[in-house]
Amino acid sequence: MQKENPWLQLRGAKDEDIALFSSALLIAKDEYPALAAADYESQLQDFSKRLRNVLDPTETPAAQLRCLNRFLFDDLGFSGDEQDYYDPRNSYLNEVLDRRLGNPISLAVVQIELAHRLDVPLQGVSFPGHFLVRLGLDEGIVVLDPFQKGRSLDAAELRRRARTHLDTHDIDDARLARMLEPASHRAILTRMLRNLKGVYAEREQWDKALRCCDRLLMIDSHQPTEYRDRGQLYLKLGYARGASEDLRRYLAFVPQAEDAEAIGLQLAELGSALPRLN
Repeated sequence: MQKENPWLQLRGAKDEDIALFSSALLIAKDEYPALAAADYESQLQDFSKRLRNVLDPTETPAAQLRCLNRFLFDDLGFSGDEQDYYDPRNSYLNEVLDRRLGNPISLAVVQIELAHRLDVPLQGVSFPGHFLVRLGLDEGIVVLDPFQKGRSLDAAELRRRARTHLDTHDIDDARLARMLEPASHRAILTRMLRNLKGVYAEREQWDKALRCCDRLLMIDSHQPTEYRDRGQLYLKLGYARGASEDLRRYLAFVPQAEDAEAIGLQLAELGSALPRLN
């Protein structure tokens, strides 16, 4: 009996049923087909056992998180890759665990998974710019930057960071609170794949960028911009029919899109070229 495609399982899964660490390893398996996911699962299990020996279960969640961060960033030596931030290896968990280097979201995935195995309720935050993590406390939330070894961030710094990525300087408490809402597992995987797509597009590795679009649409087929982007990538790879189908899907989703006219012109050109190209 043929085993079901794990990506198709992700599409239909409830968010609480998505295993974040295992699914992130699934992304890595596209780039490293021989990857033994069980070895990395075992490695994280070993980390959690070692940490459990030094973690005081009677301490507050905030104190437990400080202990976790010392273990992860000081003892194990995980850190953000300041030298080559856009190295695609920083997005693949096997490489992150092997090299102890990563980008904000991959380090967050390791941090979150380790925390959850020790019953510390750490959550991801899909913040503008750097991906962050948060811990809910009785008195509010603590927000940390995994790229900077789990350094805590106050509201003033969070506003400054957000302003560099937004068109407005008006970030009141309510808007900041919305930005700090917990990210779903599906949203985290989506952001990981979009990061990779951007890295590969910048390097003009169109086939790998296209693969990321495919995976994004497997996770959630209702992402109009991914059909548009995949259509453009198909064009770069010379697959006119696939490009035409995806660009038509995009316009069906968002007929009033700002780029609808430009996409329509592309489709008209493709319509006349398809018999020759195919």
